[in-house]
Amino acid sequence: MADVWTKLCGCTRWTDVEMAIDAGADAFGMIFAASPRRIAWSEAEAIAARVPASIMPVAVLVNPTPDEVDAVRSLFPRALLQFSGDESPALVTPYGDRAIKAIHVDSLGTGLAARAARFPDALLLFDSRHDVLAGGTGQSFAWKYAAPIARTRRVVIAGGLTAENVSECLECAHPFGVDVRSGIETKGRKDSKKMRAFVRAVRESQ
Repeated sequence: MADVWTKLCGCTRWTDVEMAIDAGADAFGMIFAASPRRIAWSEAEAIAARVPASIMPVAVLVNPTPDEVDAVRSLFPRALLQFSGDESPALVTPYGDRAIKAIHVDSLGTGLAARAARFPDALLLFDSRHDVLAGGTGQSFAWKYAAPIARTRRVVIAGGLTAENVSECLECAHPFGVDVRSGIETKGRKDSKKMRAFVRAVRESQ
């Protein structure tokens, strides 16, 4: 298996990013949308001033306006843009391979291949959908639904991953990457030990 791309999401301050770098992550996520982990613009500016080239910033957006996307791109010119709402292909496609499109998976994997096909250029991120929550639930979905798509294009798995179960996810779906938020936190704050353990578990599974 090729090296698995590892993103540690929900960073809200420079200290979180430092811990992600120390853990050996490939990318860190900042949520620019309604969320318990929404980043303050001032904190994003502080991160932008210090972030090294060794780690990739990912800006998580939910149904943004073009102006909101432009503002984030001005602050983080090399960031990947993760669209985690109900964005249309018309919004996502112009960003080409800089775009990540989150697709939320229900308990039956309904229409997954058809929905993925609407975004041929984007990196796909599959996350769980539970009740009214679209992503960020801390709960996993049946990874087997992602496996057929992961055989033909790059796929990232999110939702309920931890250091304890990520190897099973990799074995089941063989994704390009994995994304974790709540699984690297303790009492709502980033936990350096859990971050290191997660990245280590990914590397040891390859």
